[in-house]
Amino acid sequence: MGQATAVHATGRFVRKREAILDAATELLNARRVKGLTLGLAAEAVDLSTTSITYYFKRKDDLAAACMLRGIATLAEIVNRALAEPAPGAQLRSLLSLYLERVRLGELGQAPRLPGLAELQALGEPQRIEVFQAFMRLFRKLRTLFEGEGLEWLSRGRRTARTRMLLEQLAWAGAWLPKYDPDDYGRVRERMYDILTRGVAAEDRGWAPLPLPIDRIAPAGRREIGRDTFLLAATRLINRHGYKGASVDKISAELHVTKGSFYHHNDAKDDLVVACFQRTFEVMTRAQRLAMDLPGDQWVRLSSVAAALAEYQLSEHGPLLRTSALAALPEPIRAEMAGQSNRISDRFASMISDGIAEGSIRPVDPFIAAQMLNATLNACSELGFWVPDVKQKAAPAVFARPLLMGVFSR
Repeated sequence: MGQATAVHATGRFVRKREAILDAATELLNARRVKGLTLGLAAEAVDLSTTSITYYFKRKDDLAAACMLRGIATLAEIVNRALAEPAPGAQLRSLLSLYLERVRLGELGQAPRLPGLAELQALGEPQRIEVFQAFMRLFRKLRTLFEGEGLEWLSRGRRTARTRMLLEQLAWAGAWLPKYDPDDYGRVRERMYDILTRGVAAEDRGWAPLPLPIDRIAPAGRREIGRDTFLLAATRLINRHGYKGASVDKISAELHVTKGSFYHHNDAKDDLVVACFQRTFEVMTRAQRLAMDLPGDQWVRLSSVAAALAEYQLSEHGPLLRTSALAALPEPIRAEMAGQSNRISDRFASMISDGIAEGSIRPVDPFIAAQMLNATLNACSELGFWVPDVKQKAAPAVFARPLLMGVFSR
């Protein structure tokens, strides 16, 4: 009798814990780590805040458990995809399984997957545990690029393509709401087509024209002025997340006082907004300069992608990663997301014009533009994932695989 009671209690514990994770994942995706509290999670499942500590002692324990459950789901998807016999089939299966899982989440038939962009916002030891789980997932997915016919890829190039592929899955969450969940099968085919065949017309090769980095970089870098603060803040936020990029760290990075920081910046949220605006300014300037280049739209598109990839590893870079949006209040976040979408829409216009003239093959311009934006966003981390990569090699290592196909030489 006692054993039966224990089994029942254990089953009840597991069910309630899963319900808490379901609710907390919704809160985490909407409010991010900063806005997730044990009280809100408890209220969502009709528990008291005291009762929820029986399952999770601290907020970071709860947030980490949500992320670890999401990583475990992704790991299962990757394992199933890799059971296919060849890299192309594995990639198709990966997209199919992932988008089907997202579809079920949208329909309420499975828990939603948590965003992992705010991993850096976790405290220790939770951050280390989640990062180690993510790295196991990453290494497993990288074997997709170790299949037959891909022996020519170096370890660094495999790593770069794996990082780019994971970014496509994560970034899709931002634009998939444009589509009805029942249309995700068509979305999968379009993503697969772009990833495997790129966007260039059959007779076009990879030969971007140079766009001088100095012409797309903001002015005023040499003095301790506002742009210097923005660059230092961008680097720290990308590296440590919003929470980890404190005013003290930004000031220390520049060897100035906190008073000097507040002379140039009113508040930390204002600084993040300014960092985004700096990023959008750089990307817009690069796009407009590319539009003035001689040649066709494929030349212009590949040239702007190459220039921005190179910019990320230059002394003027990187650009601010979109994960920083999570820290901003909702109205400001929506405004910054709108500006980011205008960047993607400009890419889509270039792709549409290229399709019309024949320099770019028929692809979905909206999806291709979002995938390019995702690639350029992830390129800010290229130095971390491939430490020995040179600035001039960044376009070929990271931008070219999307535009020419991830399995292309």
